[in-house]
Amino acid sequence: MKGEHRIIVQNSSVKFDFKIRRNITILQGDSATGKTTLVEMIREHYERGSASGVEVLCDKTCVTLGGRDWKVLLGAYRDSIVFIDEGNSFVQSNDFSAAVSSSDNYYVIVTREGLPNLPYSVEEIYGIRMSGKYGALKPVYNELYRIYGKELSANVPVIPRTIIVEDSNSGYEFFRDLPEHNYEQVISARGKSNIHAVLKQTTDEEVLIIADGAAFGAEMGRVTALLGQREHTYLYLPESFGYACIMV
Repeated sequence: MKGEHRIIVQNSSVKFDFKIRRNITILQGDSATGKTTLVEMIREHYERGSASGVEVLCDKTCVTLGGRDWKVLLGAYRDSIVFIDEGNSFVQSNDFSAAVSSSDNYYVIVTREGLPNLPYSVEEIYGIRMSGKYGALKPVYNELYRIYGKELSANVPVIPRTIIVEDSNSGYEFFRDLPEHNYEQVISARGKSNIHAVLKQTTDEEVLIIADGAAFGAEMGRVTALLGQREHTYLYLPESFGYACIMV
């Protein structure tokens, strides 16, 4: 399954209207923001149809997944959008990661924790907020908002003293061997999950972190929390390393 898909889920009291763009979408946020309500409405519609009082409008079948029999259930889903509520620990397993990579489904996963076993983009992490578009006697309209996105991109030149790169091969070698550079050192984190630890050990004030934005979603929470305690430390998250090289 490819491309953008719009999903409208509504009943007499609440309405969700949003689009998903990639095979993995993450929903985060505090309690009582509508995440579980959304998943339960999709489950009700799938099981009971119009008798549920829920209407789901989408060009793909929307289903839910949960419980210890998730493998059996997932094996029956094809070309669908699969919603998974928080509390399902299997989403952190290697078995689930392998199942996602080999399927043609899209996945919308509710979780407050990062999922390092899954490669999802920093731009596909969302929360749900009330839009206030309708009055008190109308359905409550909900929309998704991006938690991490293009607002992280710096619009001013950055001249770092230290560069931390995600990989230990071409990315590290490119910046290490770049002629006429003005930085003092290039550090390989040897994997996206190690960037947080490497950054904690780095005392330089001017630091640039370069990682694959299309797969860095699981690390964003703890890395941005650490960035909030430091000045002059920047994230550059291109969709591919090749693009990062071109920009240099």
